[in-house]
Amino acid sequence: MRFYIVSFLVIVLLGTASCKKYLDVVPDDVATLEYAFRMRSTAEKYLFTCYSFLPRLGSPASDPARFGAGEMWLNPIYTHSNFMIAAGQQNTNSPYNDYWNGNSAATELWTAISQCNIFLEHIDLVPDMDEYEKRQWAAEVKVLKAYYHFYLLRMYGPIPIMRENIPVDASAEEVRVSRDPVDSVFNYIVELLDEAHGDLWPQVEDRNEQLGRITMPIELGLKAKILTYAASPLFNGNTDYAGFIDKDGEQLFNQTYDPKKWEIAAAACKAAIDTAHLLGYELYNFVPGYQITDISEELKTQMNYRGSVTEEWNPEIIWANTNSTTKALQENMHPVGLEDAQIGWKATYGFYGATLNFASLFYTENGLPIDQDKTWDYNGRFELKEGREEDIYEIKEGYTSVSFNFDRESRFYGGLGFDGGIWYGNGKFDSDDLYWLQAKLGEYAGIPAPHSHSPGGYYVKKLVNYTNVAQLGTYPGTWYPWVMLRLGDLYLLYAEALNEAQGGPGEEAFEYINAIRAKADLPTVQDSWDNYSNTPGKYASQDGFREIIHRERAIELAFEGERYWDLKRWKTAPVELNRAVTGWDDTQETPEGYYRTKVLFDQKFNFRDYFWPIRERDLIVNTNLIQNPGW
Repeated sequence: MRFYIVSFLVIVLLGTASCKKYLDVVPDDVATLEYAFRMRSTAEKYLFTCYSFLPRLGSPASDPARFGAGEMWLNPIYTHSNFMIAAGQQNTNSPYNDYWNGNSAATELWTAISQCNIFLEHIDLVPDMDEYEKRQWAAEVKVLKAYYHFYLLRMYGPIPIMRENIPVDASAEEVRVSRDPVDSVFNYIVELLDEAHGDLWPQVEDRNEQLGRITMPIELGLKAKILTYAASPLFNGNTDYAGFIDKDGEQLFNQTYDPKKWEIAAAACKAAIDTAHLLGYELYNFVPGYQITDISEELKTQMNYRGSVTEEWNPEIIWANTNSTTKALQENMHPVGLEDAQIGWKATYGFYGATLNFASLFYTENGLPIDQDKTWDYNGRFELKEGREEDIYEIKEGYTSVSFNFDRESRFYGGLGFDGGIWYGNGKFDSDDLYWLQAKLGEYAGIPAPHSHSPGGYYVKKLVNYTNVAQLGTYPGTWYPWVMLRLGDLYLLYAEALNEAQGGPGEEAFEYINAIRAKADLPTVQDSWDNYSNTPGKYASQDGFREIIHRERAIELAFEGERYWDLKRWKTAPVELNRAVTGWDDTQETPEGYYRTKVLFDQKFNFRDYFWPIRERDLIVNTNLIQNPGW
């Protein structure tokens, strides 16, 4: 049975019947809720039902941020729903990635919230549980409920707050809810997190069985991120939405900028970081293992970047979704061919590729944008060049590539695969025996079929676990759970919040951004800009440091789904996303032909694209709801 969510309060129609859909543990003719909470074991199944709605962001089509920020592009032979949004095909009749109602690519988050409410209303009835465990489970569900509200808020803007389920005997008018102002929604979300805080585990007790469950560091990290969103320009004094008023005349977006929100966000970030440190979380540094007998320092540094996501449950990962593993995602990113053999043909596809636009954002080896480093030949970036001996762990020696790919930072080489570039892993783990890509027409990582290649010439190496070995017809490997929050994200949020709260950077802000750069073996922000840039001292002003933080977040969190939401909350999306998506000309066989810029798509971002449309049917059913501006 498919449940349709009417005006968001689906539980009014579903009532207790919805439990059976997700639990499937109730015998015929037994009252669902009575059975579900009659003992600890059945209540635990209901707890896991509340977890089951977490968006499966590691699945190919489920994360709307995957293609929306210009980081990646999809071969146009495919029509994943999240790609259709990036291609400007969003609509109001049947919205893509519709987390309001749910569809094949999106879970039903209003149903998720209703299930959380049912759990919270009934957990105290379970007879064979200690009170402390009831409180702990309730705290986990409060955090989930807060996250589901936040996810909807981030997508749709002002949403109705669902504090509790409306009784089944409510009047029709009681069911027709209205949106709440964004500040009210943020406050309620934080209220839920604060209520949960004292009853959560500091860490899970059984790593084999409980990893992925909500803990105190997750709650604190989520709170820090949410408060940073609340302080950001999209939600803090956004006069672009001065006319966004509900049918009762209530202003849905605050119209006065409040700098104190940044102070609150900074304090929350610091609390989350300090707690994480006390519990042993730290920035990831690659430790050779598996079948590695010899690996260079350069490759280790590249793996500091790649492994921060792909090495499951490493010390930097605060939260990962065990319901969302990444097998299909990695298959779609892994090249069909490596070196001179068709490794992985018909097992991997490689049709998710990074764009040339985004490859441009990575720094030079001196830790600067390529157009700001006075030692890097920006004007000659499209000239052909052969791999040198000193590039042995980056570009194949003697291979003709393009100057654009030379003398870049370690994250460029750890995150991207490209024509002539080294691909570490896939069964070769020693420094003297490495794969490399050939990506031009007719070569093994080029166009072997209309769909099985990167559309822009760059492969997303960062999200492919290095231990995976693509073989003819099969792709065994490590399917890591999708990372929802890691410590590096919090470091950069804290540096950002400090810069905004203090009217400019201070030593603590530099400390945290430089820790991220040190992991990539880059100079400090101060050293890079003072010694190598065309504009020394840029980091000293609030505006200058803001630009640096934005760039650092783009690089460090590349392909993890953060940039799309960052560009929106900063209100920089109209600048960054109104431009052509470009790549190399992959229809060419020669270096001279291949290394020409090719337009993949002329992307547009309009004012309406800040928020999702509400489905037209929901607006007809609930006349108290109003559509998002522009739709």
